[in-house]
Amino acid sequence: MAHIEVEKLCKTINKSIVLEDINLDMSSGKVYGFQGINGSGKTMLMRALIGLIRPTSGKVCIDGKELGKDIDFPESIGFLLENPAFLDMYSGEDNLKLLAKVDGNVDKKSVENEIRGLIDDVGLGQAGMKKYKKYSLGMKQRLGIAAAVLGNPDIVVLDEPTNALDDDGKEMIKSVVRKQKERGALVIISCHDMQTLEELSDEIVKLKEGRICG
Repeated sequence: MAHIEVEKLCKTINKSIVLEDINLDMSSGKVYGFQGINGSGKTMLMRALIGLIRPTSGKVCIDGKELGKDIDFPESIGFLLENPAFLDMYSGEDNLKLLAKVDGNVDKKSVENEIRGLIDDVGLGQAGMKKYKKYSLGMKQRLGIAAAVLGNPDIVVLDEPTNALDDDGKEMIKSVVRKQKERGALVIISCHDMQTLEELSDEIVKLKEGRICG
């Protein structure tokens, strides 16, 4: 499936060090929880792992291939970042269909059944047929989670997936993450809800001021 190796990763922005000497080794079939207060470096590290930013020094390797050198982005990845964006005039289901068309990892023959299943898995149900512009913040978050796992990517990265979700939504997150783990994905999740994070994670990575502290 997937293996991520981070070696001596550092990132500096405007002369400020935002990530320093990060070393990680992560494998498929496990959930890694990133813990830390706002500004600790969680989101920046996630962005480095999926290829959205390049390190100032050090490297990130996916299955032995270095990001920014051998590959631009991981070959099989799904992610949820803050404030997921979709097309307002499309329904939730149609937004996922559009994503599936441009995702080389999605089986085009079974995509409609997969999307219907995902809509149910994240608790949207019939709301999947509504236009995105009518979605509440919680519904938008649910659709973003569905998009992150569309096509069963080898790596799933979820940055604050419980944002805007009620208790039922948090239970949905637990179910989705466990399902991804069971099928062998490498899952990385950050969450301010410590109970949820600890319940889901096989390993906790604690970050403080851009460094791993435990």
